[in-house]
Amino acid sequence: MAYQSQDIIRRSATNGFTPAPQARDHQQEVAKLIDVTTCIGCKACQVACSEWNDIRDEVGHNVGVYDNPADLTAKSWTVMRFSEVEQNDKLEWLIRKDGCMHCADPGCLKACPSEGAIIQYANGIVDFQSEQCIGCGYCIAGCPFDVPRLNPEDNRVYKCTLCVDRVTVGQEPACVKTCPTGAIHFGSKEDMKTLAGERVAELKTRGYEQCGPVRSGRRRWHPRHVRAAPCRQAESVPRPAGKPGDQPDRQVLERHLETAGGRRLRRDLRSQYLPLRRRRSEPRGRGRGQSA
Repeated sequence: MAYQSQDIIRRSATNGFTPAPQARDHQQEVAKLIDVTTCIGCKACQVACSEWNDIRDEVGHNVGVYDNPADLTAKSWTVMRFSEVEQNDKLEWLIRKDGCMHCADPGCLKACPSEGAIIQYANGIVDFQSEQCIGCGYCIAGCPFDVPRLNPEDNRVYKCTLCVDRVTVGQEPACVKTCPTGAIHFGSKEDMKTLAGERVAELKTRGYEQCGPVRSGRRRWHPRHVRAAPCRQAESVPRPAGKPGDQPDRQVLERHLETAGGRRLRRDLRSQYLPLRRRRSEPRGRGRGQSA
């Protein structure tokens, strides 16, 4: 099903703008469903966003956290958030994909004083037109989720576009396309709401009584999260042992991955996303110039 739309229904600083009838009546709103119960925090979506939009942020050095960069920037439109919480005397990870919510009633668009700098398409995507941006920063103050970021190099504001250029030609956003566990879904808003309900019902049958779709703030927004609180089933999954800051043992971590996500997930992570240190007992490979 194609979700393309270049029909604009709202423009910043243009109160009298009226969308065309075909834009109002014949376009489905799109949505992005993020199932945090299947997210492994690999940051593949973060890398795909950077690659597709050709933006390169500085690689930081954050001690004690996995967030990198530490926050959204004008060159990082998607950032994975890692939160450590203690529950039942155990460490639990809360992983969240941070980015633009593409609000149904966008505060950034209402706050922007520059005509046409922020637009909303009939399919619900909120997009920034950088050539119209005057760098005032009002959109940053108007966003309830603190998403837009000012680039000091050109004094313009940037954020996630939900890959409107891909959606226009019927493709999925880059983050959806690249997710290795299928944690990110994309489609019509109604289909995503239905899928979220089905996923919640499935999790509840498995003992996750506190799971449910999450909606942030009073505004409606397009990305939806499905979360599940830890329960008895989760306690049976072995966790890597060791003191805080220790490098996990390779075999222990691989057993944990196999139990939590299956052998295929373990193999994929080991080869692509988790370049672990060798154990001391493992022989080191010969370097360049060494001979047998």
